[in-house]
Amino acid sequence: MSEPIRPAATILMLRDPPDDGGGGFEVLMVKRHHQIDFAGGALVFPGGKSHAGDHDPAWADHATGWESVAEDGAPLRIAAIREAYEEAGVLLARDEGGAIYAGEAAAEVRAAVAEDRVAFLDVVRGLGLRLDLEALTIFARWITPPLMTKRFDTWFYVARAPAAQQAICDGREAVDAEWIAPGQALDLAASGQRKVIFPTRMNLQLLAESADAETAIMAARARPLVTVEPWVEGPSLRIPDNAGYGVVSEPLSAL
Repeated sequence: MSEPIRPAATILMLRDPPDDGGGGFEVLMVKRHHQIDFAGGALVFPGGKSHAGDHDPAWADHATGWESVAEDGAPLRIAAIREAYEEAGVLLARDEGGAIYAGEAAAEVRAAVAEDRVAFLDVVRGLGLRLDLEALTIFARWITPPLMTKRFDTWFYVARAPAAQQAICDGREAVDAEWIAPGQALDLAASGQRKVIFPTRMNLQLLAESADAETAIMAARARPLVTVEPWVEGPSLRIPDNAGYGVVSEPLSAL
């Protein structure tokens, strides 16, 4: 019996680099703990599987931007925001006056949410906040190919990082968090200094085509969404030519 395909979500969180007069932008990436069975030790975007709590109907009163949700569905956006909070301490939310949340995420509360000891909904409710679903723009959708033991239907989102919040890894699933230019991350992967899995590398390449954060977000809004489910063709893994990544043939030996 084949493994079920699990829904998942991840965020490409962007910021303009501080003290930079030459343009460009950075994306938040975290290094996964080496003992995690999926992509252990890899540099990835914050993200993970959808949980039952992401579907709680009470979110209707504790999130804004419902009209922005498309075929992805609100629970996946909630999952993406929750994972960024758990792994990097960044919370995409607004207060009662509509201002972007600028507070800090307490490490012990993040850990409690990650360990399912405290509901994420209760944390957001207790802070008097509403998740900002409209802050997320769909960037890509990838489904893990059948050749992999664990399969995920992962929605990638792109968003601007709240300027007043500081990204700090959780020390559990993520052992490091860093802001890095997409091109630099690709260079580190090519040189072997960082482990970057195939879907992450492809989305870094797509992100690197933009000159700044705003252009990257606008490009994602304009780009038709083509679901990517790689398939084996000879000694390579292929993806659809019209998905926005160009013609891609990834050697299976590189996986």
